[in-house]
Amino acid sequence: MKKERLYLFDTTLRDGAQTQGVNFSTDEKNKIAKALETLGVDYIEAGWPGANPSDTKFFNDAPKFKNSTLVAFGMTKRSGRSAANDPGLSAILNANTKSVCIVGKTWDFHVDVALGISKAENLENIIETTKHFVKNKKEFLFDAEHFFDGYKNNKQYALQCIKAAYDNGARWIVLCDTNGGTLPFEIEEIVTGVTKVIPGKNLGIHTHNDTENAVANTLAAVKAGVRHVQGTLNGLGERCGNANLVSIIPTLLFKNYFKDKFEISIKEKNIKHLTECSRLLDEILNRKPNNHAAYVGASAFSHKGGLHVSAVEKNPKTYEHIDPKAVGNVRSVVVSDQSGKSNILARLEKLKIKINKNDPKVQKLLDQVKEREFIGYSYDGADASFELLTRRLLGQVPDYLKIKKYEVKVEKLLDDEKIQSFAKVVLQVDNKDITCEGAGNGPVNAMDNAIRSNSNNISKYAKYLKDLKLLDYKVRILNTGTNATTRVSIESTDDSGEVWFTIGVSPNIIDASFKALIDSIDYKLFKEKAPANL
Repeated sequence: MKKERLYLFDTTLRDGAQTQGVNFSTDEKNKIAKALETLGVDYIEAGWPGANPSDTKFFNDAPKFKNSTLVAFGMTKRSGRSAANDPGLSAILNANTKSVCIVGKTWDFHVDVALGISKAENLENIIETTKHFVKNKKEFLFDAEHFFDGYKNNKQYALQCIKAAYDNGARWIVLCDTNGGTLPFEIEEIVTGVTKVIPGKNLGIHTHNDTENAVANTLAAVKAGVRHVQGTLNGLGERCGNANLVSIIPTLLFKNYFKDKFEISIKEKNIKHLTECSRLLDEILNRKPNNHAAYVGASAFSHKGGLHVSAVEKNPKTYEHIDPKAVGNVRSVVVSDQSGKSNILARLEKLKIKINKNDPKVQKLLDQVKEREFIGYSYDGADASFELLTRRLLGQVPDYLKIKKYEVKVEKLLDDEKIQSFAKVVLQVDNKDITCEGAGNGPVNAMDNAIRSNSNNISKYAKYLKDLKLLDYKVRILNTGTNATTRVSIESTDDSGEVWFTIGVSPNIIDASFKALIDSIDYKLFKEKAPANL
C-alpha cells in the first residue's frame, strides 16, 4: 500500500518567538533555521517581515535552503484598502519566499468584536488576500485562527471562511486551536467533518498546549485526515506553548500506526540530529534542558531499579519504546539506593571501567552508594561524584589538594546593600601548607576564588584549573528542623565544553558546598591527568 505524505511545518522562529522572555537575534534565527534544515522539516516559518526590524533584517538576507522551504508570515489585508495597496502584504510579498502563511479570522465572535467589521467583509478580505498571493505565484497557506472555537460557535461561517481561501487557490488550510482549549476527541470529530468540505490533502493542524494536549490533538487531527502538521521545537510558544515537533516527529516516524500509513520528509538517518536540535534551542535560550522530555530528555531512557536494568540488558524493549540512539539520545543507568549490581556494572561500563562482575569491589561500591544515599547523597545526576567515588575505591584517583582547614565569613555594611563573602582555605601541596584567600558574591564563589584565583600559589595545579567554570549551584534541604541535612549540587564546565555534576552533603550548608566544590576540582584534575600530591 502506498503511503500518504505528511508535511512538517516548523514555526519556532515565529510562533515560538511569542514566548515570554524569548527574543531571537538574527544570528540565532540562522542557527536554528540551519538545524531545522539539517533535521529535514518541509517548511520553516521565520517571522513576519515588516512587523519588526529583526524579522525584516532576517528576510532581507535570508539563508538559502536546499531542502526546506522558507515561509513568511502575515495577516489578511485590512478593510478599506485593496490587497495590492496593503503595506503589510507588500512587505510579505517582497520577502521573496516561495510560500506565505497568512492568518485570518474564522470565529464570528472575533470578527464582530476584535475586527469590528461585518462577516461578509471578513470573507472578502480572505478572498482578496488569497487571490493576491496566488496571482503572484506564491504557495498560499491560510491559518484559520480560532477555527475550532469558531466551528463550535457558528459552524457554517467557520466553514465559509476556510472554503473562501481554498476555493481561491490556497494550497493549505490550517485549522488552528489558537487558545489550546480543544480536546483530542473534539479535534478528531471536527476535522472529520471538515474533510467533507475540503480534502484532507489540503488540510493542516496548528495546536496550542493549554490543556497539555497539543501533541495528542495533532495526532488526532492526522488520524482524522489532515496532512500538514505545524509545531515548534520543544513546544516553544506563548502561554503553555505549541505542539512539540520534537515529540511529534519520532512518533510519526517510529510508531506503527503512523509509519505504516504515512511518510515524512525526515528520514531515520536525519532524525539522529533530533536530540542535538532540541538542546541547541535550549542553549540559545540559555535554558536548562528538560531532563524528562519525551525522546530527547536526559532521563528519557534512564533506568534506576536494579530489576529494570537487568531486564533492559536482556531485552531493551522491556522498558524502552524505541532505541535511544535512533533520536540521538543515550541510555542512562541511574545509581541509587534502589540499585542492584546490574546498575553498578552498567554505569562502570559507561565510564569504560573494566571490572569482573564477580569482583567483591562491585558489591562494596554498591554498599557504599546505599550507605551514602541513606545520609542524603544522590547520584542520580551527580555523574562526576559517582565516578570519583568508584575510581577512589579502585585506587585510580590520586590525592590532589589536601584540605587542612577553611573558614568563610559574610559581611554587610548597614548603609550598603552589597553583601560580600570572604573565604580562607589552607591547603597542603607536596607537604607545604599554602593559605589561599578570596572574595565573592556568595560563600561558594568566595571559596572557588580562594582556591583558583590563588592557583599560582599552588603552581603545580594552576594550568589545570585556569579554565574551570562553575555554571550552576543548587541547594536542597532534606529534612526540617535545626539539624537539617543540606544537599548541594554544583554544575561545572571547562573550555572542552564538557559539563559535569558533583554533590556534597552535610548538616552545614557551607561544608556541603565545599565538598561539592572540591569534588568538581578533583574531577577536573583527574580528567586532565594532573600529577598526584606528594
